[in-house]
Amino acid sequence: MQITLYQRHLAPRLKAALRDTPATLIHGPRQCGKTTLAKSVGAALNYTYLTFDDDAILASAKSDPVGFVANLPNRVILDEVQRVPEIFTSIKSVIDKRRTAGQFILTGSANVLLVPKLSDSLAGRMGILRLHPLSECELTGHKPHFLQSLLRGRFSSGVFEPLGFELARQITRGGFPDAIKRSTASRQRAWYRDYVETHIQRDVRDLSKIRSLHTLPKLIQFAASYTSSLLNVSDLAAPFELTRQTINDHVTLLERVFLVDLLPSWHRNHMSRLVKRPKLHLGDTGLACAIRGLDAKQLVSDKASFGAMLETFVLQELRRQSTVEADPVSFYHYRDRDDFEVDIVVEGQGNIVAGIEIKSAASVNSTDFRGLRKLKNSVGPKFSAGVVLYDGTATIRFERDLFAVPIRYLWEK
Repeated sequence: MQITLYQRHLAPRLKAALRDTPATLIHGPRQCGKTTLAKSVGAALNYTYLTFDDDAILASAKSDPVGFVANLPNRVILDEVQRVPEIFTSIKSVIDKRRTAGQFILTGSANVLLVPKLSDSLAGRMGILRLHPLSECELTGHKPHFLQSLLRGRFSSGVFEPLGFELARQITRGGFPDAIKRSTASRQRAWYRDYVETHIQRDVRDLSKIRSLHTLPKLIQFAASYTSSLLNVSDLAAPFELTRQTINDHVTLLERVFLVDLLPSWHRNHMSRLVKRPKLHLGDTGLACAIRGLDAKQLVSDKASFGAMLETFVLQELRRQSTVEADPVSFYHYRDRDDFEVDIVVEGQGNIVAGIEIKSAASVNSTDFRGLRKLKNSVGPKFSAGVVLYDGTATIRFERDLFAVPIRYLWEK
């Protein structure tokens, strides 16, 4: 079978990091392409590859982390480093003795920013890059421009064909390379189901001492039904007869391994009437739909599920596209106690703020900008644009800084 190598947004940033940083960590969910990216960039620079998924290598590193790291080549890729937290102190010692750029490419399937023992030991010595599953831009070979247009408040004109049913196919397909390679939608769903089961048995158990891990598959399924909703730990705890704290620990664990994604509330300190709970999103819509047993036809026929999955799909596409940006881009949601809301708030360099509302319909009217107008008034001069994404044909300016933009503009402009 021919293997497709996609041009990843993160590759230029990885190459840049290797020129000035002793260690660079690529972290993200399993099977999103971390190893492929590390190997493809490292091949031209003669990096040696070692993986801690190899039991012999894992045992060697755990039994003698100091000796293991001391005997490594000058340039090495260490895959799945979250399985051996003991080596981080040893890597720090080697870097302090020989402060050379590009010594280590590390990959991990757990968020080290949430694991202080791992991240603190290499503070100031390690660059951290987040790799996501494939974006639509990466799949179609387009360079992403949407976030730049959004934060500048400028959108080029153009005519697009509505996506229609194809949008549901994209949502249910998701962005994991190994799932996408499968020839049918049913085989893709099978891959996602196996992925969740294997992931929980492996990484989650390695990272956690929680005894009630048997509840995690059901919790993920429940979370998939709540994607794009405000996080309500009491609702999640109700079916399991577990405490709120236990469920909260479970959600944190799922966030650490990138299966769920919590979207914080955007607010300024003086805004007391805002709802400050995060929104819960699954890390990938292909994963979410497979967990719920939804194919494209079923998704289209269930308008509530389609709207929720579309919101998660757009958020994850934007997160994936943001990895091309040198300066950080932050994502939030907005909701106040008067029921004004904005699905996604984007904050860029210089505290520039933009808002995005998401509709599956092929038309837009003035009332669709209700929440965006409220956000604009709250932000003031730092507001760049408010956009309603819809499955339509044209970019339309409704008011100053308020636009209707076709969804496919995200990856085709």
